[in-house]
Amino acid sequence: MKAAWFERFGSAAEALSLGDLPTPTPQAGEVLVRLATTGVNPSDVKKRAGAFPNLLDDGLVIPHSDGAGVIEAVGEGVATERVGERVFVYEAQYGRRFGTAAEYVAVPSVRAPMLPDSASFAVGACIGIPMMTAHRCVLADGDVAGQLVLVTGGAGRVGYYAIQWACRNGAKVLATASNDDDAALCRALGAEKVVNHQQEGWGQELLEHTRGARIDRVIDVEFGANVSEILSCIRTGGTIATYSSTVIPEPALPFRKMMFMDLTLRMVLVYAMPETAKASAVAHTQAALSAEHLRHRIAKELPFASMPLSHELIEEGGCGGCVVVCCDT
Repeated sequence: MKAAWFERFGSAAEALSLGDLPTPTPQAGEVLVRLATTGVNPSDVKKRAGAFPNLLDDGLVIPHSDGAGVIEAVGEGVATERVGERVFVYEAQYGRRFGTAAEYVAVPSVRAPMLPDSASFAVGACIGIPMMTAHRCVLADGDVAGQLVLVTGGAGRVGYYAIQWACRNGAKVLATASNDDDAALCRALGAEKVVNHQQEGWGQELLEHTRGARIDRVIDVEFGANVSEILSCIRTGGTIATYSSTVIPEPALPFRKMMFMDLTLRMVLVYAMPETAKASAVAHTQAALSAEHLRHRIAKELPFASMPLSHELIEEGGCGGCVVVCCDT
């Protein structure tokens, strides 16, 4: 099968190899998916760059956790009726060496849920990390109906879907963005107020908009950089659900201030979510896709030969939306 892999850490151009590898055989409880697309996420490029030094201890790695395609074969214990089913794949390379940057992947059947006919394979490659992370951040701590929910980085891969999940569940949504185009996009998704997170004092600007009503929940993309502003506008007893802190990887926690506000700080990693949370995110996503209730922001769809470029685009940032590589071109 056609595949991309790395046997050493380094830049995308230096470390990624493209060629042929043996097609996997589905084991008991697994399905073999012929992939149409693979999604590229920050965790994928960080692994290739060496964020997990022991990753290559057992040999080469085919990267990427997300993708979409059609089940071509099943292992023992999996219903043969699944053959021919359109599916999306998530967690393909979590705790495993072989992900979705290939023509085929064999994964546990539960990691290849049905993809509604109304969703393209490109959209299917954006579900695992972007949509499911957003779902967990918005809904992990109960009903958001009638609550003030802030989504920082609302035009990003996760934030884009977080705004939609919050709006769909009855929240009043505020957002941050770094430019006018992204701000307009957030408003089009349902955010009633968008402020620029690159400008000091944006927390106070939000309070001016809400006439002093403080925010119930925050879905945050840059905890270390944003925590000070968040604390200026979140209510006592509020919740911060954060899934990244890239600019300040090891932020200092203002413990005393947060303790006296009785705040809940939730760290979200889609791989580590409870299975019940994953099942809920899958079911809600399938229903929303079937009803065509979600909008999607796919920044780039690239041919397989451009796999190194797909990693570079994620590392450079600023491309906006999901980056998808076609596995059949």
